[in-house]
Amino acid sequence: MSDQIPADRLHLDDLHVGQRFVSATHTIDKTQIRAFAAQFDPQLFHTDEEAAKSTLFKGLAASGWHTAAITMRLNVEGGLPLAGGIIGAGGEINWPAPTRPGDTLHVESEVIEVTPSRSKPDRGIAVIVSRTINQRGEVVQTLTAKLVVPRRATG
Repeated sequence: MSDQIPADRLHLDDLHVGQRFVSATHTIDKTQIRAFAAQFDPQLFHTDEEAAKSTLFKGLAASGWHTAAITMRLNVEGGLPLAGGIIGAGGEINWPAPTRPGDTLHVESEVIEVTPSRSKPDRGIAVIVSRTINQRGEVVQTLTAKLVVPRRATG
């Protein structure tokens, strides 16, 4: 782990259960939805607005993986200011509602567990729940992630 961590980044020792973080926002449009889907998830309900009307989604919807990618970017750009970056060690993801063209998303994250490593004293695991929420207050994604977070150097 790098010794060049910006001072405003949080180490495991700075985290506590119940701590919350809120990201900036990102507005998604049809062009972004189609471009992501064409490359990574080319299903009709992500690529064809007319065909999407006759699907479960009843209209164009972003891929869940696109929502996950937006969530990651929002967290990296300041929504989750962890020292050493956002390094996943596992997790669970849910998409309770679709992300639609015109949605403005933000991420609200909460620390639910902090556990120093017994075998690697320079790090630990923080379990963070990140909820991606649209402008109507609907949760479009919930990600519970186990993240590897460095501890402050001792000595």
